[in-house]
Amino acid sequence: AALREGYEHFDPRAYLRNNYLPPRADFSSEEFVVPWKLRCLAETFASGEIRGQTLIDVGSGPTIYQLLSACDHFEEIVATDYLAVNREELGRWARGEPGAFDWSPFIQHVCKIEGRGEPWQDKERRLRERLRRILPIDVHRPEPLGAPLRPPADALLSAFCLEAVSPDRAAFVRALAHVGNLLRPGGHALLLGALGESFYLAGPARLPVVPLQEADVREALAAAGFALRELRSYAMPPALRTGVDDVDGVFFAHAQK
Repeated sequence: AALREGYEHFDPRAYLRNNYLPPRADFSSEEFVVPWKLRCLAETFASGEIRGQTLIDVGSGPTIYQLLSACDHFEEIVATDYLAVNREELGRWARGEPGAFDWSPFIQHVCKIEGRGEPWQDKERRLRERLRRILPIDVHRPEPLGAPLRPPADALLSAFCLEAVSPDRAAFVRALAHVGNLLRPGGHALLLGALGESFYLAGPARLPVVPLQEADVREALAAAGFALRELRSYAMPPALRTGVDDVDGVFFAHAQK
């Protein structure tokens, strides 16, 4: 209940300013956190192993950067979020409305690291075409969408969601198991999340986070029925500790149901 109340004050634009503009979204070096996240995703999807009909993005927030490498490998992408304000922000971008957040630097960077010489506008158009549904979700319910996803997703992606909406580690594990219900057996799960973070700011909202270590991520995935394939971590440098959170680092996990 306390988490729900806190999220009523969540400001998507403040969250985007805090995390997806400089200094954190600096593409001049691979040492910065946003290029690191994009490279993790690009390299994992480049294997060609993670593909299929449907990818579900759990807790998309107001962001689409996490879907840029995925959109080449799935016919349909389903974005989800608990908050109507985030779903509205995603819808503005998907429809190409004036005033939507400008993701073009991210798209250009992903095209560069994927190295296929593709015009970035082509990738933008393809993601918009394949982002067909933006649905409400509650990861604390055994059926997070209110009903099973039919057919189940071939892959699941979730970035900075589950640890930020769970009151403790046990709830984090349960939420991970719940979203796993959306995935077919053998399906792949890609997670980006915070390490050692206890809060973050989004405008007037100060939101609690379950502080996780790498060992917590490994244990939670195993408890939720996933086999870990890869785990990477990034240490947040002092220059990017801007006071909008107290994050120590970021993890990237590739697991399989």
